[in-house]
Amino acid sequence: MRHTLPIAPQFYVTAPQPCPYLEGRMERKLFTALQGENADRLNDSLSQQGFRRSQNVLYRPSCAECSACLSARIDVNAFEPSRSQKRAAGRNADLIRRAKSPWASEEQYELFRSYLDSRHADGGMADMDVFEFAAMIEETPIRSRVVEYSHEGRGDLIGVSLTDVLSDGLSMVYSFYAPNMQRRSLGTYMILDHIEIAREAGLPYVYLGYWVPGSQKMGYKAKFAGLEVYSRGQWVKMTDPAEFSADTHPLSTDPIAEQVANIQLPDTRPTR
Repeated sequence: MRHTLPIAPQFYVTAPQPCPYLEGRMERKLFTALQGENADRLNDSLSQQGFRRSQNVLYRPSCAECSACLSARIDVNAFEPSRSQKRAAGRNADLIRRAKSPWASEEQYELFRSYLDSRHADGGMADMDVFEFAAMIEETPIRSRVVEYSHEGRGDLIGVSLTDVLSDGLSMVYSFYAPNMQRRSLGTYMILDHIEIAREAGLPYVYLGYWVPGSQKMGYKAKFAGLEVYSRGQWVKMTDPAEFSADTHPLSTDPIAEQVANIQLPDTRPTR
């Protein structure tokens, strides 16, 4: 009989490249492959330690002299909508939500391209073709859904979120929406709706990706009550965004070896 020992995931570091959030800074990511029969448990564990999923890779910012990027999540039980968020929910009461298996469609890609061309024409995803888009949606080794939003009457697609289902919440991996409907505040609405989905499912958190103090692109996340950020190895409640700094310093981040040593991995031993 052959016996195999569990192999711990291997972690790697990307080469430095220009930061997409803060001008004049360089970003670097710590990452590992997400694969095998324990992919769900690894994704759950590392998501709770500030990692994010992109297809079959889990990554976390690990910049040499900057620790501005903070993983953010909403505590569903602590969330109370603001007046503007209530108005956004009301303006989108005519939308229908459909949660589907992670399978890409031409309609999704057309909306995705419209969104990128309008909002992120100079971003890292601007050149994605239909095949790369399909890979982003479909290459997932864990439990994922595509949550679509469309008009109740006309049925045209105006919002999409690729969403992972974690053991403790929903992770909004990537969202895009019709850029010509600013009054609807679709980005805000989709987060509000995911909070409701999580509440209905008894899941305590909605993971939003990274919040970056000093970045206008990420500023909207700080407007949600009940927000927590992963800072210095633990989740802390955000009471005042001004308390978090985007300053650089040689001691902002621990050496890579220390970061990897401090990562808590899930127990993958078989149960009896």
